[in-house]
Amino acid sequence: MAISYPLTLPTTTGIASIVFTARNTVGLTQSPFTLKQQVQRNAGQRWEATVTLPPMPREEAEEWISFLLKLNGSFGTFLMGDPNGKVPRGAATSYPSDVIAINGAGQTGNTLNLDGATASISDYVKAGDYIQIGGASTTNLYKALNDADSNSSGELTLDIWPNLRSSPTDGGVISGQNAVAQFRLANNQTGFSINQASIYGLSFTAVEAL
Repeated sequence: MAISYPLTLPTTTGIASIVFTARNTVGLTQSPFTLKQQVQRNAGQRWEATVTLPPMPREEAEEWISFLLKLNGSFGTFLMGDPNGKVPRGAATSYPSDVIAINGAGQTGNTLNLDGATASISDYVKAGDYIQIGGASTTNLYKALNDADSNSSGELTLDIWPNLRSSPTDGGVISGQNAVAQFRLANNQTGFSINQASIYGLSFTAVEAL
């Protein structure tokens, strides 16, 4: 059977710990004489993650080992999000009938205009909520940086990280629940440990697939 990417994470066990890194590309030079600095913010931004799995017997470990081997190093991709961020903190989670959509074509930068929300709701989106744009093969994951209220027309504006990858389509529907990004392994080696009690240990690092 052909392997189709992106893969989904195995569900045989949870994740023991995960470290998410928000990577920015900023150039900084500093005079050795005056210590005056010049700073240049560049466009590159991405999510990175270091994942540690709990100790497990072979029956469970093989599911994860097979998953990692299917990726063929950094060739294949998989979907992953913040396991504690599946449900928004803002009021948006209380209105599942709302269809939150992109409000206006040609948007760029680190703000996102939306509409379709229930009108006049305070903290419709809370700082830290995740926003997903796109389907499984083109998904992009953003984090809201501010609390945002919906206005009387059901519109709201978010400050987000990272910057928009591309200009989204007007009317495109976004998702605020179970939001994920598409990742690939950070290197081409897959390793695992086995101790005297036949317990397996696995961890891996990943970067956002851009």
